[in-house]
Parts: sequence; C-alpha cells; structure tokens
Amino acid sequence: MASSPARAVMLTEDLRSALDRAVNQVNTLVLGKPREVRLAFVALLSDGHLLIEDLPGLGKTTLAHALAATLGLDFQRVQFTSDLLPADVVGVSVFDPQARNFEFHPGPVFTQVLLADEINRAPPRTQSALLEAMAEHQVTVDGTTHRLPSPFFVIATQNPVDLSGTYPLPDSQLDRFLLRLSLGYPGDLAERDLLAGVDRRELIARTRAELDQAQVLALRESAASVHASDALIQYVQALLARSRKHPGVRVGLSPRAGLALLRAARAHALLLGRQHVVPEDVQALFGSVAAHRLVADADGGSDEALAKSILHAVPVD
Repeated sequence: MASSPARAVMLTEDLRSALDRAVNQVNTLVLGKPREVRLAFVALLSDGHLLIEDLPGLGKTTLAHALAATLGLDFQRVQFTSDLLPADVVGVSVFDPQARNFEFHPGPVFTQVLLADEINRAPPRTQSALLEAMAEHQVTVDGTTHRLPSPFFVIATQNPVDLSGTYPLPDSQLDRFLLRLSLGYPGDLAERDLLAGVDRRELIARTRAELDQAQVLALRESAASVHASDALIQYVQALLARSRKHPGVRVGLSPRAGLALLRAARAHALLLGRQHVVPEDVQALFGSVAAHRLVADADGGSDEALAKSILHAVPVD
C-alpha cells in the first residue's frame, strides 16, 4: 500500500474560499452542529456516501437539503416507503410499440445528489436497489449497464431500527456508507435561535450555491492527494487489527474499512487547511467511519461504545 498519492493537487485560493463559504453557509442553515456539518463535507470530498441516523424531527432532512442547495448540483429526493419498488429508484425499461423496442426510463438515482429519505422504511429488496449505484456509480437494468452522473453523492436518512415500520439496513449496504452520523438534540442557544428565526425551509429555498460540479470534482482530487505517512498508515492498520480481536466484537473491520478511514482522514485534513494527515484526523473520524461496520457480540454493547474502546486501546507511536 502506498503511503500517499503520487501527485499532490494543491487548492487554489479561490477554491479554498469557495469551500470555506460552503461550509459556513451550511452551518447557518443547520444551527449548532459544526462537527456534523464538517463530517458531511468529509463524506462529499472523500467520494463517499453519508448515512444520517436519528429520531424524527432533529434535522436529518434539513442537513441533506442544505448540503444539496449549497453544492450547486442536480438533486433528487426519494421518500422511501413500505411500498416503494426497486424500479421506482433506478428506473425501468418500457416497451415502445412504435419503435418496437424497449426504452429505458431513468429513475431518480440518475442525479448528482440523491437524498434517500427514511431509507429503512422500505423493504430490503428496495434498499438493495441502491447498492450497485453506491458501489459502482452505475445501475444495471435488464442486462444493460447505465452510468450515473459525476459526482454521485448519496445522503440517506434513517430512523432508529426500534421504531415501528423500519427495516434494518443489510451489512453489505451499511458498508457502502463512508460515514454514519447522528445529529442529536440541539443545544439551548441553537434551539432558541431555531424557534425564533425564519423557517429553515424558507432559508434553504433562498440559498445560493457556493460550489459547482467542476469545483466539487477538483476538491475531491485535492483531498485524494493529501499525504498520509507510513507511520499514519501503520496506525490505521493497528486500529483494524485491534478491532478483530477486541472484546465484545464478533466481526471486526475489513481492509475496505481501513481504506475508507484513510480517504476520510485526507478529506478531514484538507478541510482543516492541511496537506498531510495527522493522527487527530483519524481519531476525529474513527467512530463515524467504523461503528456501523462493527458487528458486536450479543453482550458486546453498542457499536459506538466499541469503536471508542478500540480507539482508546491503540496508542499513537
């Protein structure tokens, strides 16, 4: 495994300013959640996908809409329900009697930013319709492969699985999300500002895009070129190894999880203005990248607690 990409791609001053404006704008729309907003941008810049899990009414959809409005990309929203079919997501081939052939009608997945709202309210068969799209940036319908636009960024929201009418996401699909985050209740000051201020939907409708397609792709290229030293990679490898033998863990982290952690750490460093990754980047992201990929024993506790315990068990050399 190489310690860093071969060629560094430096940010221009204009692109850095646009990125800072975009982050600041989302923070004005999603009050009191700077860490969660930063993690959302980490997922975007890492060419990954974002899963937001929390109770209803805590701002999951608001964050997704704020990101989409700020990115200046094509946007589609799918409300996942118990009767949603796979064809409703990826599209369907319809017979054209005049042309005497089947014509493909693309579904909402053919966009640049897809909001999969309440994804775990749909049955597993429909959830899995997103799997190929998220992993390969393409879908296959009736034996024909269709490429998706670039960039392609999925923001999925889900309610806790103990709520009625929800279906747990399969492990294979959970692994396709680079990050999982929860928003939680707002702080007192943020909640007061939220209650006294303008409706978030109205603010988002008036939001001006601060980034465009070319800038997002350039930011991803810059993030991928951030340097990760051999020592940093050894630290990530030690975390992976620890997860596979840690008490309470039945299934530890895969090499793909390690690659995801490195990608996210590079993007995190870029957001903080650095061209190299430090252990603090890995530590800031480990729970969000690793927890949903861990499988706990029956009495192993929550995946978040296990991720925190693994992180504390591995020293930084």
